[in-house]
Amino acid sequence: MLTIAGGTARTMMSVEQELQVLPPAKLMVEGVSKRFVTRRGEVEALENVSLQVNEGEFVCLVGRSGCGKSTLLNIIAGRETPERGRVLADGKPVTEPGRDRMMMFQESALFPWLDVIGNVVFGLKLKPSLIRTDRVEVAKYYLKLVGLEKFMHANIHELSGGMKQRVALARALAPNPKVLLMDEPFASLDSLTREQLYLDIQKIWQERKKTIVFVTHNVREAACLGDRVVVFAAHPGRIREEFVIGLPRPRDINSVAVANYASVITRALKGTLTSEETAKQLGPEEVEAFAS
Repeated sequence: MLTIAGGTARTMMSVEQELQVLPPAKLMVEGVSKRFVTRRGEVEALENVSLQVNEGEFVCLVGRSGCGKSTLLNIIAGRETPERGRVLADGKPVTEPGRDRMMMFQESALFPWLDVIGNVVFGLKLKPSLIRTDRVEVAKYYLKLVGLEKFMHANIHELSGGMKQRVALARALAPNPKVLLMDEPFASLDSLTREQLYLDIQKIWQERKKTIVFVTHNVREAACLGDRVVVFAAHPGRIREEFVIGLPRPRDINSVAVANYASVITRALKGTLTSEETAKQLGPEEVEAFAS
């Protein structure tokens, strides 16, 4: 459908079109380096980092504070620019933020003067092809997806921390991005809420087929969620190891198999893995042997 706004023809989309599952994006990080200048001098946040994230892959970045994980996420989002190297999304250089790449942060960053559905509808202003009533229908769909359809008219101050993060997730998903970038989104939540969200995000990822890059300090969280876990070293930030997590989904954060992978990844963080371990493609049996 075409509408004329200010003399410009614009194609309007239906709710059904907007809710279609889009093909996920492929990300390429090629030789990215980034420095920051502080009062104490220069900080090499990233040095020659290269990484490929395949279409629909769930990749977790794990490492100590200050190893450049969040800096890399911001560069992928287009919120920062590298000094050297580049990032490609589906073969196109990333030079600025775009609605194909949405971010979710540790804090929900919701607008307290808007109710729950108002916050999600606000994110849909990135979609000028939707009329107001269709934006509301799309927002309702994503609130149902995150289990908050009964709270759509609640005020933000009435929500628990976990519920606020669910609203933030719905807002990030609502523009239907190809890539979801998540910067420690569950770090401030209690353990029971986190465990439920681990199951929920796996279900949503499988249903909506997003490419997800997820930053965390929590090694077991990374092993539970990721198809692949990328371990960063610090000063300067660089990739130390990568682990393919060969476990079926949905995964339970408390399972022995996840704990075994987390044990091996933790040793990589500490730099105590043997050359035999790092040379192997670790399946569940090998991980169990190395973890024991």
